[in-house]
Amino acid sequence: MKAVHFGAGNIGRGFVGLILHKAGYEVVFADVNAELIDALASTPSYVVTEVGDGASVWTVDNYRALNSSTHEADVIAEIASADIVTTAVGPNILRFVAPLIAKAIAQRSADLEPLAVMACENAINATDLLKVEVVKALPDAALADGAIFANTAVDRIVPGQDRDAGLNVTVESFFEWAIESTPFGAVTPVIPDAHFVDDLAPYIERKLFTVNTGHATAAYHGFAAGVSSMSEAFSTPEIAAEVRAVLAETKALLVAKHDFDPEVQQAYIDKNMVRFANPELSDTVDRVGRQPLRKLGRNERFVGPAAELAERGLGSDALVRTMGIALEFDVAEDPQSVELQQLLSDSTADEFVTSVTGLDAAHPLYPAVVEVVRAHQK
Repeated sequence: MKAVHFGAGNIGRGFVGLILHKAGYEVVFADVNAELIDALASTPSYVVTEVGDGASVWTVDNYRALNSSTHEADVIAEIASADIVTTAVGPNILRFVAPLIAKAIAQRSADLEPLAVMACENAINATDLLKVEVVKALPDAALADGAIFANTAVDRIVPGQDRDAGLNVTVESFFEWAIESTPFGAVTPVIPDAHFVDDLAPYIERKLFTVNTGHATAAYHGFAAGVSSMSEAFSTPEIAAEVRAVLAETKALLVAKHDFDPEVQQAYIDKNMVRFANPELSDTVDRVGRQPLRKLGRNERFVGPAAELAERGLGSDALVRTMGIALEFDVAEDPQSVELQQLLSDSTADEFVTSVTGLDAAHPLYPAVVEVVRAHQK
């Protein structure tokens, strides 16, 4: 069995690549980072070290690595004969890998089973976004039948790594990879560490609006408070209280929308607060808070749940407050942070809210977000 995985970074190597390796696949990593790909191509194995309850140490081998920029034809050929293709590149990069997948589908032998395509991104229905771009790039839309596109929900904390770690990755021991089963019918891909579910939406939103929302909340409040590490942020009572206030609001949405048992969701929140505070997962508020413009997007971790709460007549004060705190994120090394500060300076509050959050003036959340933006403009 063979899997092609786009994105050879820490998540690609320490999460998706590891699980595919454990499932028995030969993994072909594809990435545009020449230094990283060269390192992988010249090294027979790397080590993934888990920290936390039930931790293990894994050696990953039986992989190859290709530069998807300079060796595009080779990547296409690998996908054309693969069983699975996965991504961990970021939602905004999917449109760049889609043409390679499309060309591979067009070249795929008719006697092969359909290619399983799964985007493993921190975004709702990312595989649907990828499929749209793949179909656009196909010479004949009917060729899309040569692939099965399934949405996924992924959850594993992979912090920033030590500079001397090389290809080795440290990750938390907890992980979850949920994949929608419906597109596959009766025969799902062989991935024992993943679980296949009929309805993925609750899993995606539970993870995004608990794990990602909570993590980013601590990063932005931590940055504003002058805290550098995520573990320190979660051990600061005032910041932890802000995270719990935000997650109480997202809990209200998840319970109302997906009929989650309130006690089960609260247990999930409590478990994640422990995960977040794990001192062995060293990470910085600067890294977790990066790309604030994306995180303030319409369907992302703050505006998404807050908008739905407002539509239901439920409160979202803590979420809106955190959106305001996120506007203080000013890290010169992060291009989106620089752009955010420029937009705040050059735009009116209404212009900023419309362009960054995607909310229109008629939305019930709009006035509160405009007010908090105006309060944070210099």
